Parts: sequence; C-alpha cells; structure tokens
Amino acid sequence: MGREPNPVERKAENIRMRERIRRIGCYFITPARAFSAADSRGDIMGGVMNKTGTFKYGEMRVFVHPDIKAMGRASAAQVAGILIEAVRARGEAGAIFASANSQVDFLVSLRETPGIPWNRITIFHMDEYLGMSETHPASFRRFLKEQLVAFVKPREFHGIRAESANIGEELDRYSRLLERARPDLCVLGIGENGHLAFNDPPADFETKNTIHLVALDEKCRNQQVSEGHYPSLAAVPTQAVSLTIPALLKPTFVVGVVPELRKAEPVRAALEGPVSPSCPASILRTRANVTLYLDSDSASLLKE
Repeated sequence: MGREPNPVERKAENIRMRERIRRIGCYFITPARAFSAADSRGDIMGGVMNKTGTFKYGEMRVFVHPDIKAMGRASAAQVAGILIEAVRARGEAGAIFASANSQVDFLVSLRETPGIPWNRITIFHMDEYLGMSETHPASFRRFLKEQLVAFVKPREFHGIRAESANIGEELDRYSRLLERARPDLCVLGIGENGHLAFNDPPADFETKNTIHLVALDEKCRNQQVSEGHYPSLAAVPTQAVSLTIPALLKPTFVVGVVPELRKAEPVRAALEGPVSPSCPASILRTRANVTLYLDSDSASLLKE
C-alpha cells in the first residue's frame, strides 16, 4: 500500500481527484445520455415533487430518476467513474458497499459496466449480524459475494467476521483494514427507519470509532422480515456489527442509492426534516462529498 499520506497530502489528493472526476463528467453521465439539471421536468401535484432531474439539499446533490432501472444505471456510471479515476490516480482503489435488496439494480448495472479495473480494487461491506456466519442465507457477506464479488473478482474482499469468538479483536482487525486501504468510495442506502448501515436512531454522529456493536430497533428488524430474510420478528437477530456514521462518510466520495416507495418517508425525513440523530440519514445533506440517487417512488413525498 505504500506510505500513509499525512492529512495535508490526503486533502490535496482528494481535491485533485474530485476535480478530475468533475472534468470527465461522471456525475451526469448515464449509459444513454447526459443527465443534468436541464433535463428536469414534471410538475407539482398537491405540493409534492413529481419530476426528475438534479436538485440540491444542503450540501448534497440529489438526482431523481424516473424508475429504478434508470437510477441503477446512473448511479453505477458515477461509481464506475470514481473507481476508474481512483485507480488511475494512485494505482489502486477501495470501496465500501451496502448489502440490501434495494441495491440489486445498481449492483447489476455496476458489474455489467466495462472498463473497471477490479483487480486493483479492494471491497469492504458495512454491517453484519452478530454471531452470523457467511453461509447463512441472511448474511450480508454472502449477499455481496453473490451479487458483486463473484462477478467482478476484485483484488480483495474483506468481510466482517461477526461470528468471531472475540468480537473486540474482530472490530480492531476490520478497523485496521479500513485504515490501511483508505477507501475512496462508500455506496450506501437508507433504511426504513432512516438508518445508515445498522446505525439505528438515535445515531452517534460524533464517535471516533470506525466500527462498533449495535442494538437493532424493532422497525429495523421488521424491515428484515418484510424483505423476506426472516419468517418472523422473533427470528431476527437483535444485535449487529456496523461501520459507524463517521466511517461511512470518511471516503472521498459517498453515493446513496435509495429506490422504492417504502423509502419515501425516510427520504422525506432525511432531506426535509431537521438534521438529527433521530434520522441518521439526515447527516448526509451536510456533506458536499455525498451524491444521492432516488427513483420517482422514493422521491414521491418530497416538496419543491
């Protein structure tokens, strides 16, 4: 990996990379055409957003696409551009990916995108149920392996060993891996309770830790049932290992991929409600390094 850059060098490197990516236009490119604020169209029905286009919420840029397929292609195009440019700039790249049903269209588009130098990219994920092995059907390691890793064959994939007999040692191990890799990118979703990874409300925005043990609230656990991972609430684990919110926001680029009507209320709370630990995703709009991709369903409760 080479010498760890000091904070001044890291900041300069990040600025240069952002400028290069802006020049190649990956924020706006979809496979078919450029997608920009000039494409914004639609109207307001009952004071609620009914349009696609580019919007700004706080420091965060938001793209609304007409459907989940278009959103998946556009978000994959940006992520591909970031990874290609990161490898060009420093010879390698690191990326953190979410493991969730809502990410499938994006992941399919990403793995079908040509030209990404996966053999120079190290992949991480962001959470796992405490005590769960990667062979369990609900394992997030298993999900990401089946949906991405098996197709692209990256340089390395580091899973969280949540079944470790000494979970404290595992947290230290994963923290060291992340510090060494210095991920350029984090791709995350927003949960039905507004969580980021498994940081349920009230979330800790200030922790210095990279990864921690968390208790899962009932709404989060019910989401796992509704998505078909478990037969009942009683079967869902009550604890998990998760990257912290500061760790999720640390990479140079953070891309949110949030489709589906069931996410409309947490999206509204995150973008139009107060920035508060009671809605963990609200922190996203305070960061200029975050880009959020929505489809028309997940954006349906947003006002103009």
